Amino acid sequence: MQLDEFIEGFEEDEAAQRRRLAAEKSYAITDHLEDVEQQFEAAVQGDSLFGSTAPEIFVGRSGYPNVSTGLLSPVDTDAAAAGFATSGDWYQEGLGIEDVLQRRTGMVNSTQTASVDSVSSGSGRGGGVHDVWNGFVGVQREVAIADHPVDVEVGLDGAPELDVEFDDVGTPTGPRAHATGADLAENPHVPRPVEKTLSDDDWRAEGAMAYLYRRGFDVYDINTILSAGALGQASERSLVPTRWSITAVDDTVGQYVRGTLRNANTIDKPELWYNEYMGNRYWVVLAPGRWEFELVEMKAPQSVWNPRPETGYYMSSAHEGYEGRTAYVEETAGAYYAARLGVLEHLQERDRQAKCLVLREITDDYWAPVGVWQVREGVRNAFDGDPGTAQSFRETLTAITEQLPVSLGQLRRKSELVAGLQSQLSDF
Repeated sequence: MQLDEFIEGFEEDEAAQRRRLAAEKSYAITDHLEDVEQQFEAAVQGDSLFGSTAPEIFVGRSGYPNVSTGLLSPVDTDAAAAGFATSGDWYQEGLGIEDVLQRRTGMVNSTQTASVDSVSSGSGRGGGVHDVWNGFVGVQREVAIADHPVDVEVGLDGAPELDVEFDDVGTPTGPRAHATGADLAENPHVPRPVEKTLSDDDWRAEGAMAYLYRRGFDVYDINTILSAGALGQASERSLVPTRWSITAVDDTVGQYVRGTLRNANTIDKPELWYNEYMGNRYWVVLAPGRWEFELVEMKAPQSVWNPRPETGYYMSSAHEGYEGRTAYVEETAGAYYAARLGVLEHLQERDRQAKCLVLREITDDYWAPVGVWQVREGVRNAFDGDPGTAQSFRETLTAITEQLPVSLGQLRRKSELVAGLQSQLSDF
């Protein structure tokens, strides 16, 4: 059985505590924000931000259905804009928490308030009479569907608010300024598969996402397109808050990949994989059998996820059987779907299915949340190299629990797979 650890999520009412912990851990971010303010003043001419290149968009959820929708663009106009967009490349580059925060706080979020339905009236490109491609939201959608960062000119009303907004699912955002408008400074290039999904007004979003994934688009690209309201049946297209779109894409693509493995053979023996990233330790155990998945999280005391030392390690979990889930995962939220996708992609490469337990220990070195992308990449890259193998699930589990911050009894009480498989060792 292969064991990987995956965890994500924090309560919204702990936002102030997370900011305090982040400030205690790194004063360099405060200094960096001061540099960003100076760069911003140099870049703004009159009431416009010229020479701006937007690699990414952001759609908030506060006030839904009237949300804050924005263009994210580096203040430093000489910077390579593509490197500021959330991507699996960040893992390959070895970025740490502070590196991520510096990149994200180096981008101004130029925002306007819009109804999520503001993309579903009027006329425009793509063959759908319900798609809007003009005004601020229209420019945002052009940025989202382009295959490279787009040059834009953004009109601004006042200086940005210099702050860092943390989210347990999305990547942090930095300085925010109110936009009076935005114009394209170039004609974006839209990939042919994206044009195809845009032009088909009857294509449900789930099918379009699976199509783009099959055509080589990673979930990061698909998430941006979905968030901009550029996927789905024309009458149902709407802006999707970034936090929600990330989880929706991970879930939908994961279901698609799981469907390709329904008739696959199982692996032959238990396997143990391991990875460590940004203060997170991941154990992945795969065991022979039909698809089953569970994520168990272990949050260290006084970490950003568990600020009360008297509670000890806080544990959370979520599980699914062969047929998958019918309800949203509340306890582990978006991290569940990101971790599950990383496992399913590995099994698809092997054309095998398995039972999978992912364990994620969040240490106090994970001092600021950077989003579930690091969970996704932590699990994806746990499969590099060769696994440790064992004769039984019991042997694998024993080896793991010697390294865990919780006891086997605690793990058994929290994990359906551990409790169930312990009583079915003859299956392996």
